[in-house]
Amino acid sequence: MAKNKEICDNSNDQPIPILQNVVSTVNLGCALDLKTIALKAGNAEYNPKRFAAVIMRIKEPKTTALLFASGKVVCTGAKSMELSKLACKKFARIVQKLGFQVVFKNFKVQNMVASADVTAPVNLSRLSTDHYLFAKYEPELFPGLIYRIENPRITILVFPSGRIVLTGAKFKEEIDRAFGYIFPVLMSYARVKNDQDQVPVIKRIKKK
Repeated sequence: MAKNKEICDNSNDQPIPILQNVVSTVNLGCALDLKTIALKAGNAEYNPKRFAAVIMRIKEPKTTALLFASGKVVCTGAKSMELSKLACKKFARIVQKLGFQVVFKNFKVQNMVASADVTAPVNLSRLSTDHYLFAKYEPELFPGLIYRIENPRITILVFPSGRIVLTGAKFKEEIDRAFGYIFPVLMSYARVKNDQDQVPVIKRIKKK
């Protein structure tokens, strides 16, 4: 069985994972009156009985923020680290205009989620058997295989169609390195569509 070694960079002949969501946090440096924000900001909603944060949305970049009374903000939905930081600054500016003494500090990306498609179905049963130290596949509970990489620490969801989701990264480079490792692994367990046998067909795929 192949060891889960440190990841190499992507090669030029493989798909490129696309960022779908960046989750970041920032501290506004002051306590927030959530009721005041909810009443004065037109793009905010607040139901303290359901959730202890104001939910605020902006259209550009299209993101959602959770504003907590402590001044902590969690931003989701951006497609890059730069857009996530821009969104956080816009949320901070909105709060500042409502009269709060905002200080933008400690911006940090907490998670990046990316997706890709290896363009071929993958034999998840064989993959989970051969890579049992890193892979978990329980199709009766979840349709995808869960593959955990140690360096960088990334979790990869692999679906039978060949679609994958990578999560847990703090930097785009970690996504690229993780995909650089998992792509050849998945292709070695790829199958021709509608093929019922359980034999990897990497050689046939390469000839296309």
